[in-house]
Amino acid sequence: MRSPRFLAAASLAAGAALLLSACASSSDEAEPAASDNAAAGEVALITPGTLTVCSNPPYEPFEFEDETGEIVGLDIDIMQEVADDLGVELLVKVTAFETIQSGVDLDTGSCDVVASGITITDERKAKFDFSDPYFDADQGLLVPSGSDLSDVDSLAGKKVGVQQATTGETFADENGLQTVQFEDLGLQIQALKTGQVDAVINDIAVLGPFVEEGFEVATTFPTGEQYGFGVKKGSTALLDAINGTLERITTDGTYDAIYTERIGTAPIGK
Repeated sequence: MRSPRFLAAASLAAGAALLLSACASSSDEAEPAASDNAAAGEVALITPGTLTVCSNPPYEPFEFEDETGEIVGLDIDIMQEVADDLGVELLVKVTAFETIQSGVDLDTGSCDVVASGITITDERKAKFDFSDPYFDADQGLLVPSGSDLSDVDSLAGKKVGVQQATTGETFADENGLQTVQFEDLGLQIQALKTGQVDAVINDIAVLGPFVEEGFEVATTFPTGEQYGFGVKKGSTALLDAINGTLERITTDGTYDAIYTERIGTAPIGK
């Protein structure tokens, strides 16, 4: 598969995905708002010629920093396909997951789209519009190798590291577990290494890389979750463009290639 080409930019500000936002006109006559352009079938971007995507690494294999310092991963690969179909460049901005999943990044015009392993939920649907699902995900339990922690019952009285504002945190809370919140997956893993927590719960697909670091995935908690990309409410044209790209890459084999490269196996049923 060809290497994704994009401009990487990091911004850890909590203020400010495939989304559109109106660009102010410098002329005397105001241009239509982004939603108006969307209704007319035009994709308006916050920066003309650039698709700006907010993401929250480290969340390998969906978004993470490679050895050159660039943000790469399955989500970024798909966003590159969308940018290519639109004929624009791709700019990846690193922001907090809270401002991604809450819709703040989209509402403040920080980016056109949010792409960060975001599970589609009714609560999030109320804040922004989702693309078609592109990945099936369940929750997983990561523990030190040789641990006897293997299910919810065994976690009673234990400290469980969760990523704040995620469905993993929701799962742990709903099951009455004692949780310790972390801003991102990297901090969760570090806490497990230092013994600050006894186990970590997060999406199963992101836990595999840590097996080689002295941990094991003790179990999977089936939740029926699916990931989607997010855009600002009313960004119909951009949403249609994203869904069009998802349909194309699913049909022409590009998605299977991306999935196999990033996950390590072919999609189930392939």
